[in-house]
Amino acid sequence: MAYLLTKTAHLVFVIAWMATVFYLPRILVNIVEAGEGASAEERAVRARLLLMGQRLYRFGHVMFGIAVLFGGVLWLKFGIGGAWLHAKLLLVAVLLAYFIVSGRWLKGVVTGRRLPSATTLRWFNEAPVLVLFAVVYLVLAKPF
Repeated sequence: MAYLLTKTAHLVFVIAWMATVFYLPRILVNIVEAGEGASAEERAVRARLLLMGQRLYRFGHVMFGIAVLFGGVLWLKFGIGGAWLHAKLLLVAVLLAYFIVSGRWLKGVVTGRRLPSATTLRWFNEAPVLVLFAVVYLVLAKPF
């Protein structure tokens, strides 16, 4: 029973973190599309998007930390492991790097740096889907 509860908690926090991984770049797209307009309404929209992004980035870090905590329990207490786990952890590190790059772009906007184009950010937003597919396959199939 403890194993199933731990695994369930790990999965729930991974899902919450992945939601932030997918949504933060979309907020960046919206920031680019909002532009740097001179009207008060345009500035308010941009400020709201920046605030949403900052809160989401913090939330994502918390969700990632809790997911890692439960994953560590699965590994240490229940002996989950194998070569597939090393491959999965490498891909999770790639997703974490992706998330951090998104967060740095967000922080850069706050300091006045420009973001890539909306099209580039849309393509960037699609990358984690492929990595997540590989992670799920490794977890389910345990091919090695």
